[in-house]
Amino acid sequence: MAIGATIHTFTVQLSDVDRGVYEELALRVARHPSETAPYMLTRVLAYCLEYEEGITFSEGVAATDEPAVMVRDLTGTIVAWVEVGAPDAARLHTGSMKAERTVVYTHRDPEKVAAAWAGKRIHRAEDLLLHSFEPGFVERVSEGIERRNTATLTRTEGRVYLELNDVSGESDVHTRTAA
Repeated sequence: MAIGATIHTFTVQLSDVDRGVYEELALRVARHPSETAPYMLTRVLAYCLEYEEGITFSEGVAATDEPAVMVRDLTGTIVAWVEVGAPDAARLHTGSMKAERTVVYTHRDPEKVAAAWAGKRIHRAEDLLLHSFEPGFVERVSEGIERRNTATLTRTEGRVYLELNDVSGESDVHTRTAA
């Protein structure tokens, strides 16, 4: 019998000073058995840092034709396609065709992630943004993940400050284009 996803809850006090977004988020995140804690935390960070009306999680690593996070407008049109980790160029090409905006958040080495896309066809690659964090930040903070989580996330001047349960860290958010 296959093992099902584990549900984690996150209560997040979000203060995104850079975008003027201040919210208390109550998130239910399904963690697939093959999903690492850093990957799941990167999904939560992507959700929070992209937060706007119409944002949703997909089925995570189990979703084959959807990104980790997406934003739809009131008509159901995909506004933002948000991938996590190291998606392949074909997924990004599809996302760029379907959405107005495509972004990737990674906890991995951004140079290696982008290198895998070199020479591959990605629709509007020059508009695709790759966001990454300082080495070890996501891994360190993900050690605090429990089934029920309380977090405070602040972004100001391109830097994030995260306290997850009793583990905290900070990192610049590095951004580059795929092209």
